[in-house]
Amino acid sequence: MALDFAAGCIGGAAGVLVGHPFDTVKVRLQVQNVDKPLYRGTFHCFQSIIRQESGLGLYKGIGSPMMGLTFINAIVFGVQGNTMRMLGRDTPLNQFVAGASAGAIQCVICCPMELAKTRMQMQGTGEKKSKRKMYKNSLDCLVRIYRKEGIQGINRGMVTTLVRETPGFGVYFLAYDVLTRSLGCEPEDPYMIPKLLFAGGMSGIASWLSTYPVDVIKSRLQADGVGGINQYNGIMDCVRKSVRKEGWRVFTRGLTSTLLRAFPVNATTFATVTLFLMYMREGEECSIQGSEPQSVQLQPLQPQTQPTSM
Repeated sequence: MALDFAAGCIGGAAGVLVGHPFDTVKVRLQVQNVDKPLYRGTFHCFQSIIRQESGLGLYKGIGSPMMGLTFINAIVFGVQGNTMRMLGRDTPLNQFVAGASAGAIQCVICCPMELAKTRMQMQGTGEKKSKRKMYKNSLDCLVRIYRKEGIQGINRGMVTTLVRETPGFGVYFLAYDVLTRSLGCEPEDPYMIPKLLFAGGMSGIASWLSTYPVDVIKSRLQADGVGGINQYNGIMDCVRKSVRKEGWRVFTRGLTSTLLRAFPVNATTFATVTLFLMYMREGEECSIQGSEPQSVQLQPLQPQTQPTSM
């Protein structure tokens, strides 16, 4: 269990550094005013942020995920590994159930973290140096929201986060398990690391595609009120107004940047976690047996008493 949490921490930190600029672009595209759009698309948004706000503009709000995603990944991989041990058998259905359970539990941290991240990413849009900052940092953002709106305020978007994360993580772990088995990721395979990176990246893409429309609504609800005006009264009101004004294509806003981010982030995260667990367990076996470690079959994910993913 401790190894699952440690691996998740390391993988989470690596993933944040790789993917945060794409996330900033995604959020900006999801919530921009369609009547007066600032960005024409993913690459125009990248160029505009760098030109108007410098390269650091792409890393606005990174403090929140750097603090939160480390714990989130620790929770996700820890809960997923323990759930698989409780279920006993390593089957595709159990992989989905374990992943969905982990996704639901981590929402307690994920929702406030993403609220702060979204608010920070929207702050000072188009300004190289913000004249007046509403929030000093992610923690200050959450404190101010709490003082003004209470617990309900810092949990804004919790329902949509649950609806996104629960099936999303189920698909995430299921896809990774299926891909690593299909590709035959074995420790002695010279192409093991490229295979792990590919499996992790494709799992991230599959996860995002399965729940992306919900993410658009979540971002809009969490960004609502940034300019002092609230547009939405709830989830269904946000859906109705968004579709009425922008059509069904609204649910694909920012999808390109999301998929560009999903592959490197999840490739890095899963490969880091899998390799960390593999080598740590080989070391444990070596110390227990007092001899050279035996060949261990790599089944990438969580440790269990029966032969399962890793």
